[in-house]
Amino acid sequence: MTRPRSVHRAAGIDDPRLVEAYEACRTAIRKAGGTEYRTSHLMPPALRPALWAIYAAGRVMDDLADTGDPTGRKARFDAWTAAFHDDLRRGDSADPVRRALVHTMRTWDLPTDGLTAALAATRADIDGRTHPTWAAWSAYSQAVNTSFFAQGAALLAAAGLYLPLRLRYLEAARQWVDALSIVDNLEDLAEDLAQGRITMPMEVLTEHALTAADLTGAAERAARKSGPGRAPDGGPDASVEALIGRLVARARQWLAQPELFHELPPALAVVARAVTDLARLRLDRVERTGIGLLCHRPRLPRIATERILLPARLKAHIAWRFLTPIAPARSRPDGATRRPPTPAGLLPAPRSDAPVPARPHSTGVHPPIWPAERLPRHVAVVMDGNGRWATDRGLPRTEGHRAGGRSMQDVVHGALEVGLRHLTLYAFSTENWRRRPEEIDGLLALVRDDMIEETVLDHDIRVRWAGSAEGLPQDVLEKLVRLEHGTGKRTGLTLTLCVNYGGRIELAQAAASLARAAVAGRLDPAHISERVFAAHLALPDLPDVDLLWRTGGEQRTSNLLPWHAAYAELAFTDTRWPDIDRRDLWQALTTYTTRTRNFGTIPGRSPHGPDPTRPAQPGGPGTGGPRPPRR
Repeated sequence: MTRPRSVHRAAGIDDPRLVEAYEACRTAIRKAGGTEYRTSHLMPPALRPALWAIYAAGRVMDDLADTGDPTGRKARFDAWTAAFHDDLRRGDSADPVRRALVHTMRTWDLPTDGLTAALAATRADIDGRTHPTWAAWSAYSQAVNTSFFAQGAALLAAAGLYLPLRLRYLEAARQWVDALSIVDNLEDLAEDLAQGRITMPMEVLTEHALTAADLTGAAERAARKSGPGRAPDGGPDASVEALIGRLVARARQWLAQPELFHELPPALAVVARAVTDLARLRLDRVERTGIGLLCHRPRLPRIATERILLPARLKAHIAWRFLTPIAPARSRPDGATRRPPTPAGLLPAPRSDAPVPARPHSTGVHPPIWPAERLPRHVAVVMDGNGRWATDRGLPRTEGHRAGGRSMQDVVHGALEVGLRHLTLYAFSTENWRRRPEEIDGLLALVRDDMIEETVLDHDIRVRWAGSAEGLPQDVLEKLVRLEHGTGKRTGLTLTLCVNYGGRIELAQAAASLARAAVAGRLDPAHISERVFAAHLALPDLPDVDLLWRTGGEQRTSNLLPWHAAYAELAFTDTRWPDIDRRDLWQALTTYTTRTRNFGTIPGRSPHGPDPTRPAQPGGPGTGGPRPPRR
């Protein structure tokens, strides 16, 4: 077998041990006989080895969960998982698949949360869990498959390719993912039955008056029968045929989502359509196999497969040529490995092409008129006082957080109304995990209950998320990701949500990233400057905070953006957050415009040279103006 040396060269892989590791991944997924290896050839050569590593890791996880002595599966799975995390810390592995996966994640600076979620879902399946309803089955399907889709999408994001998808297509996207899961379940039916597993929803068996024992019996009868064919009328075998037909029909219905691909970059739309066409072909083979599906896996006809893939390869090759060249994170200037966003493929967008102006205040009040050059570019807010506001009124603290959500909405619109460029809201700190569970839920409701979505959906507001994915509920994590990527191309107000954020943690992670770059030889420690350090922060392009405003009467910054707020003006308001509205924001802005900012220089004189860590400030009316002069 000829090794794809040109692919490894395109990906910058020349170390023989790494080449060997990626080859092991490629061989594993090719021998598995699925469509992953074939569809990987629709991607640019530079991305293929990384995709092989991700696919191969998924195969290893499935094998560990499904094969061998059932009593030892969890121990083997946990040992592999623990070894992977150790390898990821060390940056190398003796196991070829883990070595390739570690190299992929470090080279492309991929987040670990998607893979961690897939590991957790797969481990939970080792005991052979059943899914009583379609809803339970879909939740499991999304937990496993969406996690791997997110990992692949994160790879694309690291290469500069993002996956926008409008909010109205969210359910269609979930159905498309579930359709692929149905195809996998049907193809794996014989293997699953042999292991004593039922992966389809139990309610669909009940609808056809079937039990697990009926499927096992039908499999034994099908094994004695050679070749495809229909079951005789009546009896369990006919019910099994009807069951297979029902699942095939549902998968075909859910695959029919052409609108999902309209807004993808052309090359990715080619890939998505090819995956869909291959899934339909697989369903054709499943249907043709009939009840024989219970004792052997259907095989895809080579000619029919190539009729789909050959034109797709040609279209993808042409389409990829029109995109920016793809390069791993390690090749970026200054050795920086910036955190790519964590796309999930299910992303919101405004409901109309023309953004709607900010909602006016209920009283009709208008903002003061300030000199544009005196306005801050970036305002960060510690939204404090929700719990005390509720306690004063004899209400549960969660009611304070709910009321605070309404204040947040009005303040955001007040910032949009005056043309503020950046607004950061401290929604949930890493220290907030110490609170009672019901209060944690109340704090996370700001994201979970669509308050942010309702605030930004029709307006020219770009949402960004700063914080850690670790520990966040999956629905909150997915919502943040959808908001961030669905609004990524907007040019108005940038709204940064600090959710599960800690300033010291951010600085420690940046230091760790610098250390990894230095150990790997990509960065000379002698050349670490403020600019280089800033490039390793979670949001390296976030401008410095000009005004840090805290409500609720306390006077501290509470670990919010310590790097960016080093020279921030501070403003404190006694009013508790639920009683705040845009008029209080405007008052804080008015206070800011009266201050003289010296930045360590003598009053009346400008500092020597620009701040090397702050991007240039756009000027002009309505844009927030240039940065206030340094006096």
